[in-house]
Amino acid sequence: MRWLRAPAKVNLTLRVLARRRDGLHEIESLVAFAGICDWLGYESGETLAIDVEGPTAGEAGPIDDNLVLAAARALERRVPGLKLGRFRLIKRLPAAAGLGGGSSDAAAALRALAEANRLSLDDEAVRAAALETGADVPVCLCPRARLMRGIGEKLSDPIALPPTFALLVNPRVAAPTRMVFAALGLEPEERFEPPRPPPKFDGIAPLSLATLALAGNDLEAGAIRVAPEIAATLKRLQSLPDARAARMSGSGATSFALFDNRRSAERARRAIAAERPGWWVKATTLR
Repeated sequence: MRWLRAPAKVNLTLRVLARRRDGLHEIESLVAFAGICDWLGYESGETLAIDVEGPTAGEAGPIDDNLVLAAARALERRVPGLKLGRFRLIKRLPAAAGLGGGSSDAAAALRALAEANRLSLDDEAVRAAALETGADVPVCLCPRARLMRGIGEKLSDPIALPPTFALLVNPRVAAPTRMVFAALGLEPEERFEPPRPPPKFDGIAPLSLATLALAGNDLEAGAIRVAPEIAATLKRLQSLPDARAARMSGSGATSFALFDNRRSAERARRAIAAERPGWWVKATTLR
């Protein structure tokens, strides 16, 4: 069985641009990927199946709704005679947490199937299957820091991040994505007006932690209305003495703090884990 990493996706920035006529929201987000991950095993075969285990397997939902299977079926519809197989998913990331866990799992499945069937990840069928499976799946296909735009279909080239160490904290509450976007109150074809102009990222000059500290996440206020515990999480992260920036990832409920070095991130992890033993708390690196 071949094993693939399915790393956590972290939205370092997230701008909401507008709501489209079809109800979907257009965004611009600087995405990075963490060292913490799910693991997906793959064994080639004629039939499609999956086993799910691991510390957060109970949060993954019904097997038939798993995004690994959805991605495989989406690719099968586009590639006649696609070789399928059995997957074994080890869940370590919390579900519905703003970390793209299910999307990253699905992207790992597409990587495995593409290799088994001698398809490029740039193949139109692979890209279309990824977008059909979920808005975050295309950016997870090749997990490197980059800008994602539109509804997830427009991706920049990889972006150079500075050495970035992060603390990820989830207070173990639900912040359903649909409810968080609904809290924005945007009507179809209405643009979103952010409270302050966001910094620009051109994808060429290396970023700095100081630049990232100026950015934000337009979904934070709505997510806090849906899950007020997020506000307490952010307040605690912002109080950490060595934190360079703190904000929410995606639509929540995971938030993160950025640090200059691994030691500071680990010291913060120990402190918050001791204070809040029921929270999911991980120190990691981003790339």
